Amino acid sequence: MGDGPERTPSTESTQPPGLAREPEVPSPGNSEGCARPLDTVPKKLCGYLSKFGGKGPIKGWKCRWFYYDERKCHLYYSRTAQDANPLDSIDISSAVFDCKADAEEEGIFEIKTPNRVITLKAPTKQVMLYWLQQLQMKRWEFHNSTPALPAFPAAALAENGPTLHLKLEQEEEELEEFLCPVKTPTGLVGAAAALQPVPAMPSALQNISLKHLGTEIQNTMHNIRGNKQAQATAHGPLVEEQSQSVESQIREQPLTSDPSIPEKEPEDPPKCAPRSSVPSGPMQKPKRQSNTFPFFSDGLARSRTAQEKVVALEQQVLMLTKELKSQKELVIILHKALEAAQQEKRASSAYLAATEDKDRLELVRHKVRQISDLNQRVEALEQGRDRLVHEAGLREQQVQALQQHVQLLMDKNQAKQQVICKLSQKLTEDLAQPPSQPADATNGDFLSQQERMEHLKDDMEAYRTQNRFLNSEIHQVTKIWRKVAEKEKALLTKCAYLQARNCQVESKYLAGLRRLQEAAGAEAADFPELLQQLVQEALQWEAGEASDSVGLSPVSEYDDYGFLTVPDYEVEDLKLLAKIQALEVRSHHLLALEAVERPLRDRWATLTELAPSAELKQLLRAGVPREHRPRVWRWLVHRRVQHLHAPGCYQELLARGRACEHPAARQIELDLNRTFPTNKHFTCPSSSFPDKLRHVLLAFSWQNPTIGYCQGLNRLAAIALLVLEDEESAFWCLVAIVETILPAEYYSKTLTASQVDQRVLQDLLSEKLPRLTAHLGQHRVDLSLITFNWFLVVFADSLISDILLRVWDAFLYEGTKVVFRYALAIFKYNEEAILRLQDSLEIYQYLRFFTKTICDSRKLMNIAFNDMNPFPMKQLRQLRAAHRERLEAELRELELLKAEYLERRASRGRAVPEGCVSEDEGEGDS
Repeated sequence: MGDGPERTPSTESTQPPGLAREPEVPSPGNSEGCARPLDTVPKKLCGYLSKFGGKGPIKGWKCRWFYYDERKCHLYYSRTAQDANPLDSIDISSAVFDCKADAEEEGIFEIKTPNRVITLKAPTKQVMLYWLQQLQMKRWEFHNSTPALPAFPAAALAENGPTLHLKLEQEEEELEEFLCPVKTPTGLVGAAAALQPVPAMPSALQNISLKHLGTEIQNTMHNIRGNKQAQATAHGPLVEEQSQSVESQIREQPLTSDPSIPEKEPEDPPKCAPRSSVPSGPMQKPKRQSNTFPFFSDGLARSRTAQEKVVALEQQVLMLTKELKSQKELVIILHKALEAAQQEKRASSAYLAATEDKDRLELVRHKVRQISDLNQRVEALEQGRDRLVHEAGLREQQVQALQQHVQLLMDKNQAKQQVICKLSQKLTEDLAQPPSQPADATNGDFLSQQERMEHLKDDMEAYRTQNRFLNSEIHQVTKIWRKVAEKEKALLTKCAYLQARNCQVESKYLAGLRRLQEAAGAEAADFPELLQQLVQEALQWEAGEASDSVGLSPVSEYDDYGFLTVPDYEVEDLKLLAKIQALEVRSHHLLALEAVERPLRDRWATLTELAPSAELKQLLRAGVPREHRPRVWRWLVHRRVQHLHAPGCYQELLARGRACEHPAARQIELDLNRTFPTNKHFTCPSSSFPDKLRHVLLAFSWQNPTIGYCQGLNRLAAIALLVLEDEESAFWCLVAIVETILPAEYYSKTLTASQVDQRVLQDLLSEKLPRLTAHLGQHRVDLSLITFNWFLVVFADSLISDILLRVWDAFLYEGTKVVFRYALAIFKYNEEAILRLQDSLEIYQYLRFFTKTICDSRKLMNIAFNDMNPFPMKQLRQLRAAHRERLEAELRELELLKAEYLERRASRGRAVPEGCVSEDEGEGDS
């Protein structure tokens, strides 16, 4: 605000701020009584209004000159139109308007911004409505022109001219549905208002702004200097002749009817611009440049054709300028992308061409410096993002304030409509009553009633006008709120993309360090300290970043369910691997947030009632959002155990456990401390989860005495607790998995069903992945050593929590077929990496950790439910039946061998070798 309004060159100094180059576009659809002639529309929104303000004895209405700045969407005001500097400004972009139909004086309206409320008064009601309607249009034009225009060819831009004009006409037609365009008040706004004398006030002191006393003094001194200079140079007959000739030109110019003249008028004003009665000497030029409100030129007298041509040419120049700017930005972006690609190509070529480790190390150092520069750029982008997020928050607060204001206006409007209806009804009843009084009294009552009717009609008309204006205000504020929401969504998408790119850069850098360590090996004796330092710095990046910007931290310490995102391994190589894994998971999550996760979350939000369907099956396979997962899991569990569930059953089981100790209680206590050591909910001493887990496992041991307790059940119950948080819900989830989803004898002493599933998995691997099966068979790798635990705890120890819970979402709905699908998908996901290993020991070492390297949950899901098809349940049942029969035959054969051995041993007896003393003899001797 301190820079004041926009200054104009000396050749245009005769144009005041109330007169713009771009005349207003009149409404195309003028209805009856709503005509708005083009020749009366001012080029700039300006005029005198009264502003309520001040303190103490000088509090009251102050006359101020207001004018609108289109660049900043601010309404500036000063004491007079000739002041050089404005007193203050009002931000129209975030303001709402309200007219006071029930005010004591006519023409009072308010401009409400997030920071203050400005009360203004217009001379007449028509002027008030004109200002309100114009301010609405200016606010909408500012919000509608904020985003940059896309780059189009000049021809296409010219063709789109009618389209842009049509959109503006449509917008004005929408506003006309609420309030007809108000005619421009002659002499009260625009150029004519600046030429009028300043409205008189009761006292000169009352119109002075003590709050902006410094600006008042500057304007007063400026006007005094200007008047002195004008008087010093305003003597002599030459001055009078010049002023008379200029005045005659002004009078004659509107009478010109030659059609060829308007075509040259855009170039003529600098030559024939009207002068004041003072010649343009060297002493007056500085005054013209600094004066914001000089006298008006003959711009108002230009013909309609010339104005339309000037508007069209200026619009075309503006659009072409924006197109040129966007094209330049595109060229700069393409140049930068090309330079980056060439630089990366040169670096890769140099790295491959280097023959010595020192050269490669130097290249790595160069890359480290480049990465440091990239990190600085990322920090700058993060700061920009913080700033944008802060601005978005402010906009959101403004929108909320606007919504509250709109609600208040709607309530007020409804109340006023009710009052109008009651008054109308009362008027109808009064008119319907027959006269029963004497003639004189009747005439008196009639006159008083007629007077009341006139007042009521005036009030009704005022309320109707206020109602139409408030409806238009609500309509426009709603549209502006929608545009702000779209901008905020675009900023969040851009922020997520930048975060994902940052995670990818860090992941690539860590992977490069790890490969360099592996490639150097024993030859790294020359620079072990440097590599060690680089690795330590990479592992400590997270601690430094977390303190700077929590919102942009690429990898948080714990995920949503309390699992460590980067496990604290003792081996440094595993630490690097875990950090790379966490960064890749974060990157995939951010990239999929807007494209996949947000639409999926919106779809789940619409599912208020769950019912089995093909759509629900697909949604569960895609994964349930965290906020909806407890509700969905409770519904899935209830479907499985509704025939087993009984009210108070869980509490009875707990009471039995307190009354009598279960034989498995000791084993349960031992396994509690071994449950998920990387989860803060089960390692924190103050957490309630261990006690809840103990209660669930003890209750299940009493519920199913056949199984009692088996190692692995603690992990199943722990996952259920982390999601459902309620003990009883977790208990029934464990019952649903063990007794209804998994086959019988899955957790028996012989683990018969578990062994059968391992053989079924081997057959399915041979069918779906023959190359991998042949490779593992060649190296005599027994996969059951790895996969047995997968099936026993449904991947609880193998997959990261984000992918694990997606597996469980589908598992609770579809059953064990999901476990087979994901087991095959895991091997397919890492098939190429396993095929590159040529040693059985390396394969076993890789299989111990390879499930933790899976970071793309979408890719794994597509492999499981698309690439593994067809996967009929009938085939799975047949394979299980065949392998169960073979396994039971093997077990019977083992039992026979055991029985034969015991029989032979019993028949031989326990013979004591010679020279050995039996236990009985030893005891007798003692």
